[in-house]
Amino acid sequence: MGRITDKREVWITGIGLASSLGADTEAHGALFSGEPVEASVNEDRYAPYPLHPLAEIDFGRQIPKKSDLRQMEAWQRIGVYAAGLALTDAGVAGDSALLDRTHLAVAAGSGERDTKVDCDVLERLDQRGDAAVLAKEVLPGALRPTLFLAQLSNMLAGNISIVHSVTGSSRTFMGEEMAGLAAIENAFRRIQAGQSDIVLAGGALNAEREDLLLGYEIGHNLWRGAHRPVWARAREGGGFTPGSVGAFLVLEERSHAEARGAAPYAKISALETERTGRQPGDVTRALSELIARLGVPIPTGPLPVLSGASGVAPITEEELSFLDDLTADGHAPITRAYGSLIGHGVEAHLPAGIAFAALALRHGQLPPPSEADDIELPLTGAIDRVLVTGVGHWRGEGLALLERVSEKTA
Repeated sequence: MGRITDKREVWITGIGLASSLGADTEAHGALFSGEPVEASVNEDRYAPYPLHPLAEIDFGRQIPKKSDLRQMEAWQRIGVYAAGLALTDAGVAGDSALLDRTHLAVAAGSGERDTKVDCDVLERLDQRGDAAVLAKEVLPGALRPTLFLAQLSNMLAGNISIVHSVTGSSRTFMGEEMAGLAAIENAFRRIQAGQSDIVLAGGALNAEREDLLLGYEIGHNLWRGAHRPVWARAREGGGFTPGSVGAFLVLEERSHAEARGAAPYAKISALETERTGRQPGDVTRALSELIARLGVPIPTGPLPVLSGASGVAPITEEELSFLDDLTADGHAPITRAYGSLIGHGVEAHLPAGIAFAALALRHGQLPPPSEADDIELPLTGAIDRVLVTGVGHWRGEGLALLERVSEKTA
């Protein structure tokens, strides 16, 4: 997108989070208590692949009609629930006049596949090598068109609109981690440019699916065996551990928020994205270019970083090279890979990282280090800014800089 002159300030006024760590923002606040937090991981259900299952949630808290719940798949329930939490947190829920002006930017997948059909194709493919012919033989009689239509990604945005009465414009983004980057960037740019005053943006992933694990394993992306934190996985062959996540943010123009008395968690000072060809060194170069494009001076010294690294090799090592370059430039990155705690949320991963950064600024500290090594170091003193990295396991790179809103300016 083109550069915007006279940019308006973008505040985060509402957060909705659901993951393996808990069912709301309050539960995730435990990350910032200064005490160690143990990741919730299931290593048996889909062995040899560990994953972070969704915490026990009463979806009726945000989706009161049972008829609405019945027609949603799990990933839609997670997203609609997290969206409702964000609207409630921002003081928007129930305000019909404000909801009419609230826009949507949603990152979502294409719904859940029919595992039986996939297995049938794979079994036949093992006997015959012609995938194109098999697809023509199996799919016409196995797939139900009505089922496919119900799984379109824009159904998540539609359900959010229906359940929570959000009736502004709606945009849906597909493309794994890049979708999450694009949804937040779109909301951010529209507010900066004066095209919107308030946007609900985020994404959702149900990781507890055999079809999803099958697809990622075919691409050799998954971590096998006992749970290991992100950086350890990268050093030991690489792979990501999926996590069920719903993450939504209410982004709001500063004066609009002030006029209705909404308090900010933080402001998004800058956000830039890229999509490289992923040749060797591309990720390191892209992140270095992105931080220059942020256009916001970052003081030298300690720099809190919430990394969205997946653990997939060699991409994760390239992100570490970028962090090393920051050190050479006079910064001292104090890094946390939040995927070690909630798993990799794919479409929801960057929205979750920005939510965690906003919570970190509200609480004045990062989560404790997940590993006793030279990557995740202790942090002392207050924090005024957090850099969030988003590096997709296959495509998509992004950086977001969040800063604390001082009491004098809030």
